[in-house]
Amino acid sequence: MCRSIRTLRPPHLEEVHDGDVVAAARQYVRKVSGFRDPSDANRDVFDDAIARITEATTDLLESLDVRGREPVVVVPGAEQKPVRRPRA
Repeated sequence: MCRSIRTLRPPHLEEVHDGDVVAAARQYVRKVSGFRDPSDANRDVFDDAIARITEATTDLLESLDVRGREPVVVVPGAEQKPVRRPRA
């Protein structure tokens, strides 16, 4: 569904920043709603959905039991670093 959302658990990422989780939540809401940027009339529900999905995703990542790995800790206050992928 959302191919641009990165996997946020080891071994794909060793350190997850809250910016990574928010970006994934935003991408999910954009895809499901069909809006890249909502109108002023929809801004509050759009932002609320992002916040709730961010919280649920953080809970999921911190609760996953990945064999041989410590639980993921989402680093609060850290900015998301853009990922540049080489073109094929």
